Amino acid sequence: MTLKISTKYFWLGVLTMALGTVVLFNAVIASAAIVTVTGIFLLLGGALQIALGVWAEGLGTKVLTWGLGALTAFLGWSFMANPLAGIISLSTFLLILLAASGIVQILFAFRVRGTRFFWLLLLAGSVSVVLAIIILSSPGATLTLLGTLLGVQMLSAGASLTMMGRFFKEVRE
Repeated sequence: MTLKISTKYFWLGVLTMALGTVVLFNAVIASAAIVTVTGIFLLLGGALQIALGVWAEGLGTKVLTWGLGALTAFLGWSFMANPLAGIISLSTFLLILLAASGIVQILFAFRVRGTRFFWLLLLAGSVSVVLAIIILSSPGATLTLLGTLLGVQMLSAGASLTMMGRFFKEVRE
């Protein structure tokens, strides 16, 4: 028995949303898993960069390639050796990006003052900055940020997949 593509997308979306809900309820564990997987990829990427440095031309290029590879591998090892510090590091990085993007949106809003985009950009930027401040002021939120973002993304992707399944069903019938 073969399933229609619409059915596959629909049930894949339902499964993704169900798993996204599980991730949201276990955000700290999901955050640790994210940091561990990131550490593995950084460690492998650093090792590969060190290996590729052998074929680099010129002493300066070799040393730079080996140095960056060693730093990348060390970062991956440190994420895997101490996931809590990795969670805090990645969450802090995301908070900085969130605050910076909010500030840029606010500044851009004032550049387009008088257009219909002003209030939307000002609101979006303000929400980003306020959200960054709220998360930064709550130590518990730092531990759950990565897992929460993954869970929300999974819910969003799952909803998108179910809608694609419904769309394919309507188009093919």
